[in-house]
Amino acid sequence: MANQDYSDLKEKLEANTEWPRVYLFKFIVPSDNKKLALVEALFGAEAEVSLKQSSKGNYVSVSAKELMLNSDGIINRYKRASKIEGLMAL
Repeated sequence: MANQDYSDLKEKLEANTEWPRVYLFKFIVPSDNKKLALVEALFGAEAEVSLKQSSKGNYVSVSAKELMLNSDGIINRYKRASKIEGLMAL
């Protein structure tokens, strides 16, 4: 996500959201144990993380629900995730 995308996301999150709230993060990452571990490390122990392997086994879909205190926490999570090579945020 480019910086402009973060400001758009922040606007959308702030428009109709009461905080704290549960937020659903969705990522697709190559099937690589190191990259998968980096994605899982983005979330706290209380997060509900589910993984689903693609049909050919090349990618893993990661969905995580976590209680977030504000929009800045969500954006910071996306910024950290963007440093993982091959990761796609949905």
